[in-house]
Amino acid sequence: MAQAFFGGVHPNDMKAATNEKAIEQLAAPAQVVIPMSMHIGAPCKPLVAVGDKVTIGQKIGEPGGFVSAPIHASVSGTVKAVEPRPYNMGGTMMSVVIENDFQNTVCEDIHPVEDPDSITPEQLVEIVKNAGIVGQGGATFPTHVKISSSLGKVDYVIINAAECEPYITGDHRTCLERPEMVIKGASLLAKCFGVDKVYIGIEANKQNAADTLNKTIEELKAPVVVEVLHTRYPQGAEKQLAQAISGRQVPSGKLPADAGCCIFNLNTTVAIYRAVYEGMPVVNKVVTVSGSGVIDPKNIECPIGTPISCLFDACGGLKEETYKLIMGGPMMGLAQYSVDVSVGKGTGAMLAFAGEEEKYVAEPQCIRCGKCVGVCPIRLEPVFMYKYLMKGNWEAFRDQLHGMDCIECGACTYTCPARLPLTHAFRLGKQQVNNAKMAAQAKAAAEKKEA
Repeated sequence: MAQAFFGGVHPNDMKAATNEKAIEQLAAPAQVVIPMSMHIGAPCKPLVAVGDKVTIGQKIGEPGGFVSAPIHASVSGTVKAVEPRPYNMGGTMMSVVIENDFQNTVCEDIHPVEDPDSITPEQLVEIVKNAGIVGQGGATFPTHVKISSSLGKVDYVIINAAECEPYITGDHRTCLERPEMVIKGASLLAKCFGVDKVYIGIEANKQNAADTLNKTIEELKAPVVVEVLHTRYPQGAEKQLAQAISGRQVPSGKLPADAGCCIFNLNTTVAIYRAVYEGMPVVNKVVTVSGSGVIDPKNIECPIGTPISCLFDACGGLKEETYKLIMGGPMMGLAQYSVDVSVGKGTGAMLAFAGEEEKYVAEPQCIRCGKCVGVCPIRLEPVFMYKYLMKGNWEAFRDQLHGMDCIECGACTYTCPARLPLTHAFRLGKQQVNNAKMAAQAKAAAEKKEA
């Protein structure tokens, strides 16, 4: 068993509804809405106009900077609109709307690599970049930037298959149904980084997936090792996963690469396999559709840009008493205000709640029990972070309490008996800090210009 990290919680995993259900292929919808931002960094610039014909895998969004990733058409058909549409992060985002012609025509530029074994690290970076691969666990950081910035600096390459959030089972099913893709993708990363082995971290409650991967590793004689981890949330967080497998702690304000570790999501690894062995960019996503509001929960693979209403329809619809929709897991996901938003590269789950999974308190009052401090995996003090933010003192939140180190895992909110909205407050506090930083930079730039 791998090492343990500090803190964490043990929520009911709620995975029984879907962990034994195979991934179903969703029939492509009549129309997809593909937002031009599905990554950290500047949004892409649309490359198509209304009336243009597009094919599967054709690039339709040009990266807006180095920390960005191109976007591709997920169906073949005709561009019906290029306009702002509802966005899963809130507000609207410039999007390309494609009417499906149901011909499934693949772009003529899609070609697998002739000799995958001869790929150099630089070539793999370029392939990953052109395929628009980002962190598919939800962070959506462009993968080519992660690889290129970590080459020569890391000696631990880790695949994150922990899938520690409740309800979500897409990674689990991928391990069971597509182990060869996982292992060959991991082997590509081993060769790229020049390491003897790549580690796959998976929680103990998915032992059947670990056994399947180990069998495939033996058959392929691959340089991959499966590490079975303690079942504890947030085991899949980067810093906690790095500590559990390598024994190294990531310093405050630093990245796993600063501790010699580079971590990739399981489905990101599969996307790398597909980019190399099939030549296909990111055009599909595996999504777990579950929760008490879903009539028939499933694991579904669908084209990027599929409206979430189509996912719920494929699961028999929603119960009448459904009161909340969340994109992502219940701990770190974002509540959605509309079913008009669409599936993006980082969408791992769509949850609908109709029962008592979430309970609110009108005027929550902290009772100073300290439970939030005991479960914080970063060793922060949420009780005081919340107190200072409620007083508007974001400077103390940033400087004295190291609030910017918060990974927004939700463990403190989960364990709080007073039902304080801790994670929500910390997200807003971090945004205040970032806004102040950008304002200061803009002011300095203006003063420099005037001088």
